[in-house]
Amino acid sequence: MIRVHRTVGLVLSLSGVLLLTGCASVPPAPGKPQAPLPAPATSQSAPPASAQSPLSASAASGQAELVQEVAAATGKSPAALNALLDSAVVKQTIIDAMNRPAESKPWSAYRPIFVTPARIDAGIAFYRQHRALLEQISKQYGVPPQFIVAIIGVETSYGSNTGSYRVLDALVTLAFHYPPRAKYFRGELKTLLELPADKLPGPIPGIYGSYAGAEGLAQFMPSSIRDYAVDADGDGHINLMASLPDAFASIANYFRAHGWQPGQPVTVRADPGATATPAPKYENVLPQTPLARFAADGYTPATKVDPSLPANLLTLDGANGPEYWLTFRNFYVITRYNRSPLYAMAVTQLADAIARGVARAPATQ
Repeated sequence: MIRVHRTVGLVLSLSGVLLLTGCASVPPAPGKPQAPLPAPATSQSAPPASAQSPLSASAASGQAELVQEVAAATGKSPAALNALLDSAVVKQTIIDAMNRPAESKPWSAYRPIFVTPARIDAGIAFYRQHRALLEQISKQYGVPPQFIVAIIGVETSYGSNTGSYRVLDALVTLAFHYPPRAKYFRGELKTLLELPADKLPGPIPGIYGSYAGAEGLAQFMPSSIRDYAVDADGDGHINLMASLPDAFASIANYFRAHGWQPGQPVTVRADPGATATPAPKYENVLPQTPLARFAADGYTPATKVDPSLPANLLTLDGANGPEYWLTFRNFYVITRYNRSPLYAMAVTQLADAIARGVARAPATQ
């Protein structure tokens, strides 16, 4: 029977990815060549024991149906699947975290969480430490290395904070006990149960990640692991937790698969003129309007950009008043990783700051 357990902790949501007060780590697979990662802040532990609680009728029915589907698709034992799902701990803190996303903050409060001097400096150091591998993968996939680094920086603080929730607990909680997004998380739970062992860092009960069920340096959901994860180190096993080549290449592959355009801009600041028309409501859709149209409406790009490029106009609540940004296809690609334009802007600004820092000569000792 699925156990119900209430825990207390501070989490900061990223709508599927997150920054946690604690972190989790999984040791590298034996024999896998590894570059050093930052030491985790805490060590992994088994989920706390709690009293058994009967499943609701709907949850019990949902589990039975899910087990039947997975068993039919994979040939796995229904008894083993039920035992695995019964071992999950339903956690109220997971539901609480889903109900207080960081993206509900204004940009003026959101940006200081992720684009900080410390995170920029750590990103510069991370890039320099792994430059050869990052630039090799960047060349292969056409995605700038600073964006690979920035994703890892926002998601897991460069690997130091990959999540303290068991992925199984997170997905069971959200699939069967969080009606607003139960359909989505049921699909992710089903995918997790169907993934072959060579696409996971270890047995399912021991995989830790975010409260939303994302895992590894790149914080991939199970469907993203299935569709975009890459065995870049060629060991026959995808490990987004312990293999830097796998993590870097998987992020780059995700971007390329969603239409990243090498050499094209991501965003550019727009300066509104005195007679600028009111800014339209931002829609997170693939840009279709030529940049020249926004310029004609009074939103002049701060730097020179091809006026024929399709763009959207994003208005942010900045610390010093409204900010206007022209966003392009590559910005839209980042929002496929996380739907929030705040997230995409934080990744973009962190990536830009890291690239500028890497271009500077390292400080001498």
